[in-house]
Amino acid sequence: MNQQHQPVNSAGRILTASLIGTTIEFFDFYIYATAAVLVFPRLFFSSADPTSATLESLATFALAFIARPIGAAIFGHFGDRKGRKATLVAALMTMGPSTVAIGLLPGYASIGIAAPLLLALFRFGQGLGLGGEWGGAVLLATENAPAHKKAWYGMFPQLGAPIGFLLSSGIFTILGETMSDSNFISYGWRIPFIASALLVWIGLYVRLKISETPEFVKMIDNEKQAKVPFADVFVKHTAAITLGTLATVTTFLLFYLMAVFTLSWGTSVLHYTKSSFLIIQMISMLPFGLGIPLSAKLADKYGRNRMLIAATGAIIIFGLVFAPFFSTGSLVITAVFLSVGMFLMGLTYGPIGTALAGIFPPSVRYTGASLAFTLAGILGASLTPYIATTLGHKYGLAYVGYYLTAAAVITLLALLASAKMMKQQAE
Repeated sequence: MNQQHQPVNSAGRILTASLIGTTIEFFDFYIYATAAVLVFPRLFFSSADPTSATLESLATFALAFIARPIGAAIFGHFGDRKGRKATLVAALMTMGPSTVAIGLLPGYASIGIAAPLLLALFRFGQGLGLGGEWGGAVLLATENAPAHKKAWYGMFPQLGAPIGFLLSSGIFTILGETMSDSNFISYGWRIPFIASALLVWIGLYVRLKISETPEFVKMIDNEKQAKVPFADVFVKHTAAITLGTLATVTTFLLFYLMAVFTLSWGTSVLHYTKSSFLIIQMISMLPFGLGIPLSAKLADKYGRNRMLIAATGAIIIFGLVFAPFFSTGSLVITAVFLSVGMFLMGLTYGPIGTALAGIFPPSVRYTGASLAFTLAGILGASLTPYIATTLGHKYGLAYVGYYLTAAAVITLLALLASAKMMKQQAE
């Protein structure tokens, strides 16, 4: 493949392709998270003990985070060996069918124990696809970006998170308001899962129109591919994968506390209505969305590591005021609480993709960045709703906040340790 004949992707096409894919992927992922709290405990698990059913449902939620590093390794291998474009298409076509299958799955009353087992299988498929999706979308953006706009380009895939959340929460809110509870549980919740098939086809169309990234083409021309990218990441880039993972842990933990734990606790313990809580969660997506481009601009100006350190320091403080902020019983104050938490999430989430991509060479970049991100998902998110629910019931909400603060301290130490590495790669 000769680099001079490689078609040049326009900025608009690249940013659209990176954004729409992650929007679809996160929409699929979040509709599961919402349903895991509101529907699945009643539909796919035994109703003998509601608390156990909720915890079991949250455990299946965690399965996708176990699948994600497997997806990162598989798709990362082909992304580093065969190309970013084809691998991104394959990742999209892995998660999409898994989501539709969940929407068609019979409940516990119809097929018994097979229901939660199949739910876990399809959830695993969701995680497998997302494990390969995120890293490729970030590379599609950053490997086409001008040197002085790496974080700005790299934040477009990150915008898929708040947009996907708004779409998923919005459709669940509309369904909840226009359907009776019995109809919603019976079939209404299935609509977004099945309808996601249309979004997948849109994403597929857009991604088939893009060309391979210049950096990957250059690597092929120079014959600098890694034979086994997965092995190289852990053998030759041990510090990068370790520090990259720890630096990303708090990003996941904060988001799933704000998106999943608060929904469960707010509706079951604080007795907010489902619709009102979903509405204030959607409101909190606005500061989340604003924080992403703001942090990207600051990261390009002052450095990615400095931006991430500042955001993590603010999260440490937020964890210490978590309990009094969330336990007032006021919906307005709770809305402010969610908005502050999600704004901080935007500040740490915006530059993290560019930062992770920047600490690995092109030959293992897809695999390395994807693995760091997904391994952080296991540590920071997979069991977060479960652990936070347990801590809240046994010790009180204050310990949920301490849990967040402890994770943020670990992330801060990792960022301080990796400062030199990020600076070298950025130069």
